[in-house]
Amino acid sequence: MIKHTLFVCKSCHRSSEELAENQVCDGSILLDKLTALSTEKFAIEDLEINPVGCLWACSRGCVVAVSSPEKPTYLLVDLPPDTENASALLEFTQMYINNRKGAFMWEKLPKELESAIFASIPSVLTKPED
Repeated sequence: MIKHTLFVCKSCHRSSEELAENQVCDGSILLDKLTALSTEKFAIEDLEINPVGCLWACSRGCVVAVSSPEKPTYLLVDLPPDTENASALLEFTQMYINNRKGAFMWEKLPKELESAIFASIPSVLTKPED
């Protein structure tokens, strides 16, 4: 079975203001919520949550990417670091895992994520169209 990965930018901060010393980044808060909730919803062999230093969308934090070698990668942005959004993101991730092509029905997308999908990047294993 192919493992799916949820990349979470741990340095994201949704505000344009500088962080106060010792203030935790929004990305780290979201990462903690995702990690805690994922143990209830996923087997360890299904999903790896991988914190990354930066996903280069700093003006759009919090930013995550859902990826698998044989499926498109989805980049999601502007995610508030709360439990509701973390839960919606894991629900989307479950749809992604359950579909062999990584597709999802827009009508079933959690409403919290409707404006968060920023990009769909084709798999490197996708053959070019003629």
